[in-house]
Amino acid sequence: MVVGWQVSTSLRTDLALDALDMGLWARQRAGQDVAGLTHHSDRGVQYRAIRYTERLAVASVGSTGDSYDNAMAEAFNSLFKAECIRNPMMRPRAGWSSVGDVEIAVAEYVDWFNHRRLHGEIGLVPPAEFEATHWARKKIQHYPETPVHTEVGSNQSSLHETRGDSVEAFCREHDIAYHDTGLLRSYREILAYLHANGACLRAPQRTLS
Repeated sequence: MVVGWQVSTSLRTDLALDALDMGLWARQRAGQDVAGLTHHSDRGVQYRAIRYTERLAVASVGSTGDSYDNAMAEAFNSLFKAECIRNPMMRPRAGWSSVGDVEIAVAEYVDWFNHRRLHGEIGLVPPAEFEATHWARKKIQHYPETPVHTEVGSNQSSLHETRGDSVEAFCREHDIAYHDTGLLRSYREILAYLHANGACLRAPQRTLS
């Protein structure tokens, strides 16, 4: 997905800086955490300029003469030129008359590319939809260490005692609806789920011999 872009008549550092700032702004505006990102580029002079590298915490530069190192970006460049710049449906008959015309066309193309163009490599959906689905399915990895309320006098198995059992067996033993916790894959996630829903662990039903 394209998050930052810029149009210019010259290959100056400001061209790359403006695109970088736009990408960071777009991600932060969408609530995404941009800390810890690694910036990767080819060995273009604008990416190795002092002003540009000072803005980066972690930078990665491709190796010289390696056509596969930056293949994804180069593939998009080729697609962009074919579908936008050289496309007779977008290019005026007399050619691009000014940078302003190109800038408007690029803005329209990026919006279409992100939100309406179907991409075969990601299941024939637009990149924005694919990304939204990814974040919607992403599990929370960390939970606060808060105690879980349990029934008074219950002889429930401790977390350590049941760690060797499967999650499904643990749910069944404590009478937890497993279909409600089908996405949970650890006992800590189950405890956090119960605590968040105001539930408590029931004592397992054991048969005395």
